[in-house]
Amino acid sequence: MHVLIVEDKKQVARMLKKTLEEKGHSAVICFDGPSGLAHAGSGYFDVVVLDMMLPHMDGSEVVRRLRASNNRIPVLVLTARDTISDMVSTLDLGVDDYLTKPFAVAEFMARLRAVARRGPAILGVRLEVADLVLDPTASEVTRGGRLVALTRKEYLLLEFLMRRPNQVLSRASIIERVWGLADDTAENTLEVFIRNLRGKIDINRESKLIQTVRGVGYRLMSGAPD
Repeated sequence: MHVLIVEDKKQVARMLKKTLEEKGHSAVICFDGPSGLAHAGSGYFDVVVLDMMLPHMDGSEVVRRLRASNNRIPVLVLTARDTISDMVSTLDLGVDDYLTKPFAVAEFMARLRAVARRGPAILGVRLEVADLVLDPTASEVTRGGRLVALTRKEYLLLEFLMRRPNQVLSRASIIERVWGLADDTAENTLEVFIRNLRGKIDINRESKLIQTVRGVGYRLMSGAPD
């Protein structure tokens, strides 16, 4: 699990990071709202742990901007406010769960696992970018109404890109999410799969959807030239 911790209290943030890493997860810390918002929109993380009292942009505004941009990344809020009205208003922002401070590490981990399992969206909803359609319920991909035959890894790669349209995704984040850390992935493996995927969905098409962002990675653009 890749966790983004947005917490301005450095001692708390580092304690959470240490706890997560000891349990085999990865964690990145941001200490203010704007940097937390930017990282949350990167497409790299599975879940956000978000403090409400942040400098420069509070947690409420971070959530509002995420949801306004249709970013459904799961969010677990940490808050010192524990009245019913505070809890209701927090949930109404569009967060997935909240945890009042102080809290036990065991409860934090349990709530984090539950939130992360929900995923970034309703996974059964079909994905559409231009005339490219991916149907998770049938595990089928079509472009312009024509079925595209993909291998399992090609399908997972395309799904990862389509769930984050117009976002620049680093090579490292794509490899880690599609192949996993345990795989001994050669440096050119991703490039080979991208080339194969382009050959199946972009070949002979005026509109090239898969873009290379030199020195960074790739993104799936709606109708943008390659």
